[in-house]
Formats: sequence, structure tokens, C-alpha cells
Amino acid sequence: MVVQIIFPAFFFQSSLTSDKIMKKRPMLARKENSKGNTPIQLAVLWNKIGVLKVLLDTIDLWGAPLVVSAAFRGHVGVARELRRHCPNAPFCNTEGGFTCMHTAVWSEQPEFLEFILGSPQLNKSVNMRNRDGDTPLHLAVQKCNPKMVAALLNHQHIDVTVLNSNGDPANWNLYGIIDHAKTLNWNEVVMLIMQSDPQDASSILNLYKEAKDTVTESSRKDIKSLTKIYTGNTSLVATLIATMTFAAAFTLPGGSSSDAGSEGLPIMARKFAFQAFLVTDTLAMCASLIVAFICVIARWEDLEFLLYYRSFTKKLM
Repeated sequence: MVVQIIFPAFFFQSSLTSDKIMKKRPMLARKENSKGNTPIQLAVLWNKIGVLKVLLDTIDLWGAPLVVSAAFRGHVGVARELRRHCPNAPFCNTEGGFTCMHTAVWSEQPEFLEFILGSPQLNKSVNMRNRDGDTPLHLAVQKCNPKMVAALLNHQHIDVTVLNSNGDPANWNLYGIIDHAKTLNWNEVVMLIMQSDPQDASSILNLYKEAKDTVTESSRKDIKSLTKIYTGNTSLVATLIATMTFAAAFTLPGGSSSDAGSEGLPIMARKFAFQAFLVTDTLAMCASLIVAFICVIARWEDLEFLLYYRSFTKKLM
């Protein structure tokens, strides 16, 4: 309840108000609210740099949770202020062994990760392991985030061979997210890992083949619904095109002749442009009718048929 006295200062980002409160009651900076948060922790989480400066000048910085909290929210400015005030402050949460780099990766904060990698004090944690033995690279691969994977792999001190508690290197985490194999991110992460560790390229290629087989098998299971979707949409478009081309063939440009001996014949029948129109219109109508007919006879559970069907109908349409 005492902590709530300083809440308005946070809300209005008033460092002057915070300064007055801290001069009168400095111990408020360490008081916890009902959720166990102190004012300085809230300043970090809410990105209130002005208030944070006042609090840091009032108390001694003791810890890891502040830098880790900043990493969780991706507040680079807060982290800079923390490092300026206390360059040697720890950057690891002792409970789970999560460093600020682990937290930034797990929270998917690429800008904060870039800040850590560029900091001589903080980038030492690039190969540190958490309670489960995972390095930040393990987590980045697990998150299937190519931007963060690339940032970590480009660091000069990265070690891709570090094993976690299960004895697995970071690239083996790709097996755990094989259901993401359809995504561009997964494929990009695979390419980045292969480039960073050419000696293990064979196992990555085997994984890639396994993922491809898994995706194909998954597609086979969903083939009935996929075929219905494709044939339903395509048949609708094909029917509309066939209807329009059929109507165009009987709506002759220039009309019909009423002269003796040529009654009913198109007036422009001898013109090349008109003849070309008739040929292309007839071809379009026939192609659309063929596509519509194929949609009717489509086999619902044949993956190969669906693949060829899509290719063939695209060309006809």
C-alpha cells in the first residue's frame, strides 16, 4: 500500500515528484506492492527512465532482476541507464539461470538483443546456459526467429556446439518445432544453421528431408478439404468465364448482315481482328468448360492429382 504513494509519479513520468518523495522517504524505493514489485522494478517495466534515474541515485543497485525485467519488455533506454549507474551489476536471474540475453530472446525482443550483443559487459552471456542448459541460441532456434538466430550466429564468440542438459546442440531444437516446417522462418533458420556449422550439415539435411516428409504426410491427411477448396473456387471462376465467353460469341461486334444471300452473317466476318476475336473467345470458352468438367470428376483423396490439377488448371485459366 505504501508503494502506491509513488504510483502517480510513475504514471505522469514526473522525476521531480519522485525526487521529492525519495528525499523524504527513501525506503519507499524498496517497498513491495501486493504483487511483489518494487517502485524501481515498475519503473523498469514501464520504461520510466526519468523516475528510474531518481531511484537509482537514491538506492544501491543490487541486481539482476532489473536488467532482466528491462530485457523482458525490450526497454533499451532503461538498460542503458542501469548499466551507466552500475556497470558491474549482475545480469542473471539466479532462480532460473536466465540471463538478460535469454530473456530478450525468449520474449522476442530483437532490438534489445542487438544492444546486449554490442555491450562488452553483457555480451559475455552469449554462451551461458540457463537451468535447463539452454543457451540463448537454443532458445532463438526454438522460437524459430531467423532475425535473432542470425544476430547470435554473427557474434564473434558464439559457440554452436554448446550442449544443453539433454546433450543436444542448438540445431537439434529444430526437431522440436518441425510442425513449423511449412513456414519461411523455419526454412531460413535451417539455412542459417547449416551455414554456421558446415560439419553438421548432413544431419540438418536429414532433418530437412524428415520435415518435408512430415509436411507431405500432413497434406495427404488434409487432402480432401484442400481439394474441395481448390475445386470449389476454381469451378466458380471457370463457370463465370465460360458464361461470359459464350455470351460474347453471340453478341457480335457490328451486328448481323441483312443483305440478300448473307442474312444473319456477321458484318465484320471478313476482318482479321474479328476472326482473331472469335478464335480466342472459343478457346477461352473451351478451356473454361474443361476446367469446370475436371472439377466435377476430381478425386478427393489423391495428392498427386491435386498437385497436377492446380498446375494444369492455372495454365488453362
